[in-house]
Amino acid sequence: MSGFTDIRRGGWVARLPERYLPYVLLARLDRPIGAWLLFLPGLWAICLTAKNFWWGLWFTVLFGIGSVVMRGAGCVVNDLWDRKMDAMVERTRGRPLASGMVTPMQALSFLAGLCAIGLAILLTLNNSAKLLGVASLVLVVLYPLAKRVTWWPQAFLGLTFGWGAPLGFAAARGHLTWPVLFLYLGAIFWIIGYDTIYAHQDREDDTLIGVKSTARLFGTRTREALCILYGLAFLMLLIAMSGFSLHPWGYWLMVVPGVLLVWQIVRLDIDNPARCLALFKLNREVGLAVAAAILIGWI
Repeated sequence: MSGFTDIRRGGWVARLPERYLPYVLLARLDRPIGAWLLFLPGLWAICLTAKNFWWGLWFTVLFGIGSVVMRGAGCVVNDLWDRKMDAMVERTRGRPLASGMVTPMQALSFLAGLCAIGLAILLTLNNSAKLLGVASLVLVVLYPLAKRVTWWPQAFLGLTFGWGAPLGFAAARGHLTWPVLFLYLGAIFWIIGYDTIYAHQDREDDTLIGVKSTARLFGTRTREALCILYGLAFLMLLIAMSGFSLHPWGYWLMVVPGVLLVWQIVRLDIDNPARCLALFKLNREVGLAVAAAILIGWI
């Protein structure tokens, strides 16, 4: 895995003034896939519960901006906790905190700014959504610790990234009803699956420094584990959709994300970091296909 890194300095990032570059990299703005994956469970909830098109569009824009900001904030928190470990892992040693491009105090100041933007967005939501938004901060802080104490840090990431499902549900509908439980569970199982694939990029380095992950836990049985995780995710999403009066076409179109999940399982090569990254990124299309199926189900 020589030379494999998650730092990208090409494209629009290369045209930025040098003083902004460390903060763009710190918030992972150069790699929007994380913001997409944080956004998608909330989008599913909005598609299921929004009163009308304009109502749904408003919350989609709010959640889109909020996902970029809070994903950036989560990355800062993660990198503050992990800066020493990141320096020992090939893929992450070039990150701004691990490499010394940014000091911890500078990172904390940047984090405060991101949280202020997130708070401004949260204050536009109803009280139920505000409470859920504040509660999510506990998960954001605890996730980086999980890899130190449990073989299931991906489950903590699932709880965190999947939180957009109940948050979006409460924001668009005003309260929670039973389908949100299955929507949240579906998101959690899906996230554990795709982040296990992602974690295989670091499996060798994680073994050397003692970091736990489901990639190490499942090892050569990852494909079987993904069958269970993705299967449960798919089932939970169908149950959540059954709580609404969707046209049968919505259920038929769930075949599309289902095929994309199966494709990941079939194509998985846990010893090929580039393949793992490509399959991980494919989950943006999985999430968008779920949202499209829900929307068409309302037509």
